[in-house]
Amino acid sequence: MAVEVAAVPKPRRRRLRHALVTPGLLGLPIGWLICFFLVPVGIVAAYSLGPSLAASPHPVTLKTWHDFLHSTTYLRLFWSSLQLSLIVSVLVVAVAYPLAYYLALSGTKRKYVLLLLLIAPFLTSYLLRVLAWKIILGNQGPIDSFLSSVGLHPLSLIYTRFAVILVLGYIWLPFVALPIFVSLESLDRGLLEAASDLYASRLQAFGRVTLPLSLPGVFAAFLFVFIPTLGEFVTPSLVGGTSSSSGYMYGNAIQDLFVHGFPDWETGSVLAIFLLGVVAVLMVVFSRFLQPRQVAAD
Repeated sequence: MAVEVAAVPKPRRRRLRHALVTPGLLGLPIGWLICFFLVPVGIVAAYSLGPSLAASPHPVTLKTWHDFLHSTTYLRLFWSSLQLSLIVSVLVVAVAYPLAYYLALSGTKRKYVLLLLLIAPFLTSYLLRVLAWKIILGNQGPIDSFLSSVGLHPLSLIYTRFAVILVLGYIWLPFVALPIFVSLESLDRGLLEAASDLYASRLQAFGRVTLPLSLPGVFAAFLFVFIPTLGEFVTPSLVGGTSSSSGYMYGNAIQDLFVHGFPDWETGSVLAIFLLGVVAVLMVVFSRFLQPRQVAAD
């Protein structure tokens, strides 16, 4: 006697399929995040507390954290790097905003061609661009060679704090200009026309309409450059010096503790986790500024 199997109703089958879609789509990205971000961060955090992956681990201790928090050397270096990153971020945003404003609101038909020229440096290697600047700013580079040929004193710009700020600004300028361009490109032109109909000058329309609506893009652009430069070590190691006054940054100290001389993984892990915590706090603080803003009418 054949046993009849009741068919699963279609709505139930559809709900089951929809319930499996989200885990299926998010499974690989979440697994990648766990394996290549959370697990390495956990290992670094473990080293900062004393234990190692050796056969005879050290006992868990907060001594390294205590030494770091009471050390003037690393904390002074962190604040110096924070100031340098802030200077770079503010300068790049100040340069990128007029550029993005022109591309988005000037009405030129070639704005996407100009935008392509802006991002063209991305087609070359980051390292090659930094090395090119190292040659330009070097003692035998075109700037100092020209000054020497006309009888002037060479500037010796290489291995200075100015060189680090200049090269970092050049590297991150497209990252800053793009989000500002997107926020200005999506701006409702009707608001500007309404401001003009209400006899607002172009400066007043910019201050009351354009700037407030573009602030989310400005804050996003600021974060795009501020957070990466805070932990930067490649550019300072190539065009900066060996002291904080000449461009040595917090990221260079972490690199040196892990790979140079006599490695001190525990101290390097403490510095890395401290930087990660500061970045996380900054992301939480600045996230409230990334929400779309409304233009208040008085």
